[in-house]
Amino acid sequence: MTGERDGERGRSGTGDRSKSESRVRRLDPATVDRIAAGEVVTRPARVVGELVDNALDAGASRIDVAVDGDGTDRIRVADDGRGMARADAARAVERHATSKLAPDGDPVGVPSLGFRGEALAAIAEAARLEVVTSSGDGVGTRVVVDGTADRGNRSSASDSTNGVSVEPAGRARGTTVLVGDLFATRPARRESLAGANAEFARISSLVADYALANPSVAFTLDHDGSTTLSTPGTDRTDALLGVYDRDTASRSTTVAASVDAPPGRGGDADAVGVEVSATLAYPSITRSSRDHVRVSVNGRPVRNDRLAAAVRDGYGRLLPDGREPVAAVDVSLPPARVDPNVHPAKRDVGLRDADAVADAVASVVEDALTGADLRRAADVATDLDGALDPVGADDGSRPGAFADAVPIGTFRDLYVLVEAGDELLVIDGHAAHERVNYERLARAFDGEPVPTAPLDPPTTVSLSTDEAAAARAHADDLAALGFETEAFGGGTRRLRTVPAPFGRTADADAFRDALAALVGADPRTARDARDDLLADLACHPSLKRGEFSDLARDDLRGLLDRLGECDRPYACPHGRPTVLSVDEETVAAGFGRDR
Repeated sequence: MTGERDGERGRSGTGDRSKSESRVRRLDPATVDRIAAGEVVTRPARVVGELVDNALDAGASRIDVAVDGDGTDRIRVADDGRGMARADAARAVERHATSKLAPDGDPVGVPSLGFRGEALAAIAEAARLEVVTSSGDGVGTRVVVDGTADRGNRSSASDSTNGVSVEPAGRARGTTVLVGDLFATRPARRESLAGANAEFARISSLVADYALANPSVAFTLDHDGSTTLSTPGTDRTDALLGVYDRDTASRSTTVAASVDAPPGRGGDADAVGVEVSATLAYPSITRSSRDHVRVSVNGRPVRNDRLAAAVRDGYGRLLPDGREPVAAVDVSLPPARVDPNVHPAKRDVGLRDADAVADAVASVVEDALTGADLRRAADVATDLDGALDPVGADDGSRPGAFADAVPIGTFRDLYVLVEAGDELLVIDGHAAHERVNYERLARAFDGEPVPTAPLDPPTTVSLSTDEAAAARAHADDLAALGFETEAFGGGTRRLRTVPAPFGRTADADAFRDALAALVGADPRTARDARDDLLADLACHPSLKRGEFSDLARDDLRGLLDRLGECDRPYACPHGRPTVLSVDEETVAAGFGRDR
């Protein structure tokens, strides 16, 4: 499994990679100049990504990844792919040596995931690299590159020369790559890495992306000797089960469809053939962040805002406000229409027919969900007395903005109608309650530990593999917010306490949102990240449409009092208005009256 082997995954739309010549060759200078420049190895997750690319290109049906600590101590990636002959294995650690691209080839349209011939050489310069490989014919080969040796002129000799050692080795067909002491000679790079849990969370998320993009390949991921992810290599539903949990997998649907984009899109007269394969969780399974919309192109996990937006467009109005779907979507296109040479990380790709492809994705997702059983069930708490406890002092000494207002009823199970002097106020009940909860939580957060409530019995929360890794990395921050958790086997965590600064307690969804906010927080904007998190936490226990029509007049009065005590009562924490007003003169004019 190297950066220099052909692929033969046999995916539709990706071309037949098994027919290309397998010999590893150096690229010519002109081709090297066309390859996107930049650091190939910037952190442990990049190492894993490059090695997984190579395994998939080698036609592997199983890929096992093992990581110690943050990945700088040890990364091991083993596959059952095609392997390499000795001469190719020795040349594979040379820079710009590859079997995936002709010496004078164009990176645009290359059918393989790798093509630059840089990965192994770049890893070898930053670590101790050992490659054990066998094509299944005779004795295998071990190539060792000492990252501390002078490698100015690498040799493929059979003895240790210039830091490179090549010797016979026993192995079944396939390749194992062992990377140790990553960045040992680059202390600045090591110091720039995040903590061990955070770096592993990046690796976990990346391996999950690959597993969902290539469901026919079995993946395992071990961390410090414990398996954190395992997929069987059978189908898309089983891959979703391996990455997420049984609840998510059971409430999902799969789709495989071919779409011919209209002729003329992308500047061509012919229609564009787009194949979309996806696993889509029902709208009852959501997350607060967009990280769980996983998109791949020809089996390569990519970051493409246009395609991710197309997936969300396909869900349309099925999603609750502020929630994001869980979906894994792979788009197969003719290789000539994909440019993977946009960025050294190869996670950003150029699409020749981006709009046509996005339209196809949105239509396939929409059609798939239209035919699925999307019934939802929810157990909504209505502890109104607790939910509307005062934000400030309980003695009524603080005058409120709505002290003289009189609630007169509700409209459409959401809006509270209030008489206030010469005005009719229309209050968005949910937005108002959000503001109340947000300010209570913010005050508790600033002045003292957040009040918590124990869960008896504790709630078991199933997390995806990358969410579980992030939960370990941010355990202290979650505890400070009132979420006390403990590991409960695999990707499951037991939630023992939740924040309760607002009558109603938070729930497992609030825990997921808090986790997502912490993962996405930029340390340079910590305050903004905290405010966003508090806003999300405030939303969960707030009254929603359908809970207002049964409120008594006293309950409406209580909501007005609590809103009036807020520092900023006229906008919810997300910036939407809470109160609209219509004066009597406007109403009178509508009826042709002079007041």
